[in-house]
Amino acid sequence: MSAYKVYGDPVSGNCLKVKWTLDYLGADYEWIETSILKGETRRPEFLAINPAGQAPVIVTKMGRPLAQSNAIILFLAENHGGELLPPTPYERAKVYEWLFWEQYDHEPYIAVRRFQKTYLGKADAQIDPKLMERGVAALTYMENRLAGARWIAAEGFSAADISLVAYTRFSHEGGFDLNAFPNVKTWVARVEQRLGIGAL
Repeated sequence: MSAYKVYGDPVSGNCLKVKWTLDYLGADYEWIETSILKGETRRPEFLAINPAGQAPVIVTKMGRPLAQSNAIILFLAENHGGELLPPTPYERAKVYEWLFWEQYDHEPYIAVRRFQKTYLGKADAQIDPKLMERGVAALTYMENRLAGARWIAAEGFSAADISLVAYTRFSHEGGFDLNAFPNVKTWVARVEQRLGIGAL
C-alpha cells in the first residue's frame, strides 16, 4: 500500500506542485486521476474525501485526507526530511509568506486567466482586464525579488519555489510574456532543472 493516495489533475498547477514535491522527496504515492474539467471533483465519492470539491487532495496511509496544495506541500516537506524548509523560524516564515502570497496575489490572476483562455477558449476581449493587470503586477513583484536572489524565498531551494513555479511556468498560456521578466524566466528554468521536469 502506498504511503499516500493523491487525487489530482495534471492540467492544474496546484495538483502538479504536489506531484513534483512527492517526486522530489522520493515519497511513495498512488496518483488517482481526477478530472476537474469533467466535474469529477463534484462527484459524491470525491466530496466524501474533500467536501470543498477541490483537487488536489492527499490521503495518508492512516486514511486522513488533506487538501489545499500549499498545506499539502508543507506537510510533505515537514514529514520527509525537512529539506524544503529552512532551518530557522524566520526563514521558514518567509517560505510561508510566499506560499500565502502565491494563493492570494498570484494564482487568482495568472492561473485564472490561463484557465479562461486555454481551457474555456475565451478571447482576450471576454476576459476581465484586471486579470492581466494583476498578473503582470505579480510577475513584476517576483522579478524584483529575483533580481538579487537565486531562489524565491530563502537562500536555498524551498517549498516556495515549487509552489510558485507551478503556474508561473504556464503563464504564457494565459497570455503573459515571460520574456518581459528575464529574472523570472531564468528562475523558472532553474527550478525545472532542480525538479527534473524539463522545460516547456
